[in-house]
Amino acid sequence: MKFDTDILIVGGGLNGTVLALALAQVGFESIILDTLPVDKRKHAAFDGRSYAVALSSQRMLSTLGVWDVVRNKSQPILDITVSDGKPAEGASPYFVHFDHCEIEEGPMGHMIEDRFLRRILLDKLAATDCVTHMAEAKVAHHEVDMAGATVRLADGRVLRGRILVGCDGRQSAVAQRSGIRRTGWQYSQSSLVCAVEHELPHQGSAHQLFMPAGPMAILPLPGNRSSIVWTERTKQANVINGLSSAEYLACLRPCFGEFLGDVRLAGKRFIYPLGLSLAQSFIADRVALVGDAAHGIHPLAGQGLNLGLRDIAALAEVLVQAARRGQDIGSLTTLQSYQQWRRFDVALLAAATDGINRIFSNNNLLMRGMRNLALGVVNDKPSVRRTMIRQAAGLTGDLPRLMQGRAI
Repeated sequence: MKFDTDILIVGGGLNGTVLALALAQVGFESIILDTLPVDKRKHAAFDGRSYAVALSSQRMLSTLGVWDVVRNKSQPILDITVSDGKPAEGASPYFVHFDHCEIEEGPMGHMIEDRFLRRILLDKLAATDCVTHMAEAKVAHHEVDMAGATVRLADGRVLRGRILVGCDGRQSAVAQRSGIRRTGWQYSQSSLVCAVEHELPHQGSAHQLFMPAGPMAILPLPGNRSSIVWTERTKQANVINGLSSAEYLACLRPCFGEFLGDVRLAGKRFIYPLGLSLAQSFIADRVALVGDAAHGIHPLAGQGLNLGLRDIAALAEVLVQAARRGQDIGSLTTLQSYQQWRRFDVALLAAATDGINRIFSNNNLLMRGMRNLALGVVNDKPSVRRTMIRQAAGLTGDLPRLMQGRAI
């Protein structure tokens, strides 16, 4: 039976593009089905959205020939301070300080703006022979059989591949059509996301401040700018998001503090309702799910993109190994290897972020005392700090070769 490609990828965001590049490194052909036009994906305006790219993810992007191009647009994360706090009162005197010098590998990660990473990935795709990027292509239906997967687009075109990969987000239509259900819940919290300019240099320091309503992350960007992920109860977040810029800043400043001097908004503002959403299976017949299509967790650890990149590295390695053994890359046996590799790691991080959010997102005096005690104890234990730094850098666990900076 004739195939149009080896892998059909539904979703043209970061996960879909990186997956296609990873597969192209070993000769797999893929077609990306992207609902958006290319010029919208490559829009160059700064809108404030940024990603924390862990060291292992940086190694993967370097192996794929992406990191060297984007490196000069990034900001190294040199240290992280984690503390409890309250609006207008500032951070607790009890905190944990993670310094990148405590591990020999260097900075634990880098901040990179969405606009730069997305454009560089699309440029890399355009120069890759094994990848076809079909923009404004909406999938209306898909079906699978013993040999492959067939996709019908809304305009009537039909495409066939050996395997279908869903990179289409938490509301994944690929998962829904495949009969994959999800487990999860809403947190009654929403994240207000923006970027700010400030008077004083951040020195490459990131700050995670746990407020009663939810965590606030202050993440360093190039220059005197920082990315803000500010969590509030959803009702209050919606009110704040509807305010003017001046009123918005008046709400932000008591939480942000004065350690970087005066702040002003840079770029657009966004709001995202928060919840936990885990696919009950990462695979189905001829189907695999990657990134948010497989799992959506609380953003307090900044690991959303990194989890998706680990999925991609694991899936690409599994498919390559199957092909080299002469096995069917889309068989359940092959795809089960991918699922077994990724599910425990995802479940562990999902449970950790869920538990931390519940423990810290309250103003209970007893809980605050216990939290401060725990933070102080961790800060006094160098071995514990180093372990946590290595985890944040993505250097622990059963790493796929790409995450080690090695070709598949």
